[in-house]
Amino acid sequence: MNPETLYFNGINGTSGDYLLSPMTPEEIVRIALGEELSPDQLNELKWRKFQATAAHFGVKYGVDPTSLAEAGWGVIFTHDADPAIRQALSELLDYRRAQATSIKEQRYREFAAADGYHPGESKQKFLSRHGAGPGAVDPDKVPYYLLIVGDPETVPYSFQYQLDVAYAVGRIHFETTEEYRKYARSVVEAETKAFLRPRAAAFFGVRNQADRATQLSADHLIKPLIQKMSETVPEWKIQDILAEDATKARLGRLMGGDETPALLFTASHGMGFPKDSPLQLSHQGAILCQDWPGPLKHRGVIPSEFYFSADDVKEGNDLSGLISFHFACFGAGTPRLDDFAHMAFRERAEIAPHAFVARLPQRMLGHGALAVVGHVERAWGCSFMWERAGEQLAVFESALCQLMNGLPVGLAMEYFNERYAELSSDLNVELEEVKFGKIPNNLELAGMWTANNDARSYIIIGDPAVRLNLR
Repeated sequence: MNPETLYFNGINGTSGDYLLSPMTPEEIVRIALGEELSPDQLNELKWRKFQATAAHFGVKYGVDPTSLAEAGWGVIFTHDADPAIRQALSELLDYRRAQATSIKEQRYREFAAADGYHPGESKQKFLSRHGAGPGAVDPDKVPYYLLIVGDPETVPYSFQYQLDVAYAVGRIHFETTEEYRKYARSVVEAETKAFLRPRAAAFFGVRNQADRATQLSADHLIKPLIQKMSETVPEWKIQDILAEDATKARLGRLMGGDETPALLFTASHGMGFPKDSPLQLSHQGAILCQDWPGPLKHRGVIPSEFYFSADDVKEGNDLSGLISFHFACFGAGTPRLDDFAHMAFRERAEIAPHAFVARLPQRMLGHGALAVVGHVERAWGCSFMWERAGEQLAVFESALCQLMNGLPVGLAMEYFNERYAELSSDLNVELEEVKFGKIPNNLELAGMWTANNDARSYIIIGDPAVRLNLR
């Protein structure tokens, strides 16, 4: 086994093969050399990298990002959104309005109708229409916390990625107005009622046999995080569910059963399906559990008994107050076109009939969960392993500590946004030098490119202002 080979998460549910075979650094570099950033994107990312050295996050100096009254809260609808959706969310909108307007009225905004998102609109054009430019967030112009309401085919993931560089952004999209209403009620009740979750976090780490990807995530992500969280937040009960214990049945007890924690972190393969599969829209991004015996002992179709999908969140499951983080391919959603760059200058392949939010987090939010953090597209092991430097967990640790100390999920995810900005700026410099004759270090450049794609692809499904309500 080549120690420099890069391994990727994700299993094809129809064939049992890996969604993406292991690749050498040289193969990754050939793809990376097709990457380009627009000048606007590059300037924004350079600003964000510079800003990361300051003592504040995305908001301007003097604004407390933990306070909605100071940082503000807004919701972005499409210009032609169904008014019934706004009505279904009214309980949440009224609640956020009361919080955000206690100092200034304009710190609560509803971007709808003519002010809403327009087809094909870039982040910068949207902000410019509302008086905001690049740089630190001024909540008197556009609020810091922004909830996108709409499917990712209509409001693209690319818009969300770029908006998230400076703002705290989340997204919700459901199939029915009743699901919107239930989610709104869940958030308001979690923040206003007496129901409190105990300070318990569960780390669920699959480690399939003869599978390098899950061996890496179990040994170098889940295990070290368990140890570090136990040391950093000793008042929390940290539960480890690893390897042979990380079964579908056990995950069911953590997903609305008798072991449901306040914070759940899973690391596994995510299920993937071809665009013509009847299971793609319902099961893509499902969590492949320890029940899968691994690539050597199982070939062919992956049965649903091996993975946890939206179908397994039953009517009686209560996920109230939960925030969940899923390290898995397609765990948050799927774009219509392959985001794996330009695949050595070829046209981007269509991998789904349309972009969509993964059904598992949708179902979880419909059963009381406050937010789910996950990947759009593939998950990459370089999230936590950096070439020869080994484990790099500071971003994960920092985000989890923020959550466990009761800060909003959108603020906690700023650590991932800063990592994306730094990696993108550095990657652009490296690629520019290679174009002008520099001979690249293939391992270093491949790691930088995959880490950049990974850092960009974490998104929040749910309101970015939610926080754990703890005993």
